[in-house]
Formats: sequence, structure tokens, C-alpha cells
Amino acid sequence: MIVKLHKQARTTPAIREEIKHAVGTLTELAARFNVSIHTIRKWKQRDSVLDQPHTAHRLQTTLSPA
Repeated sequence: MIVKLHKQARTTPAIREEIKHAVGTLTELAARFNVSIHTIRKWKQRDSVLDQPHTAHRLQTTLSPA
């Protein structure tokens, strides 16, 4: 499986899986994995460790009937 990460990614799917199953306080885990508490909380709450798309969910323009 080829994983494409953006150039500023600090976590990989493997690290995210470790975060999801790690035991400890948010502060301890953030220090251990060298990420923010927000990142730890986000990956603990998610069902999947894969990236979600960052594209717009709605079209920002209106289309004519043609």
C-alpha cells in the first residue's frame, strides 16, 4: 500500500493507529508522539486512521441550466 502524505504531515497511519490504542493522558501522549493535544484528541475520536479529503464538499459557484 502506498501512502501519500503531505510534506508537513507529522503522523502516518501506523502512528495514528498507535495513538488510537495508546493509554495515558492527552498530555503524556502528546509529548510521547511529539504532536499537539488537539491531534491526540482528534485521532482518538476518529473511526479510521486514513486521511480525509480536504476538497470542498459543495460547489462555490452556481451553474446555469445550460
